[in-house]
Amino acid sequence: MDKISPERRSANMARIRNKDTKPEMVVRRLVHSMGYRYRLHRKDLPGKPDLVFESRKAVILVHGCFWHQHADPSCRNAVIPKTRPDFWRAKLNRNVERDLRNVEDLEKLGYRVLIIWECEIRDIAMLRERIGDILGVWHG
Repeated sequence: MDKISPERRSANMARIRNKDTKPEMVVRRLVHSMGYRYRLHRKDLPGKPDLVFESRKAVILVHGCFWHQHADPSCRNAVIPKTRPDFWRAKLNRNVERDLRNVEDLEKLGYRVLIIWECEIRDIAMLRERIGDILGVWHG
C-alpha cells in the first residue's frame, strides 16, 4: 500500500526531470574538471546521450537507477514500487529495452558508450578512472 495519495504521487512523479539531474550535473562537473569538453543531449544521436565527445567518438549516459532499472543486486534504488507493480514492471522493462537498443545503435555508429549509474556518483575516484578509460588517460 502506498503511503501517499495518488494525487501526491502523480505530482511527485511529474516533477522528475529527464535532463540536468543531480547525478548528471555531478558527472558534467567532474568531466569538465578533468579538462574534457562535450556537447549535451545531441538530438541527432540515438537516445540523446547526456554527454557527447564527438572527436573521441564516445558518449556518457547517466542513468537513474530506478528509471533505467540498474541490474546490480547491491543497488537499492532499482526496486519496483509495491503500488501497481504490473504497470511499473512493464513501463520500466520498456525503458531497459529502449536503453539496450540505443546503446547498440550508438555502437553501430562507432561510438564507445559509458553508462554511469546514479548510485555510482558517490565514488568520484572510480568515476574519474572510468571516464579516463573511455576518453583517454588523464594525468592530474
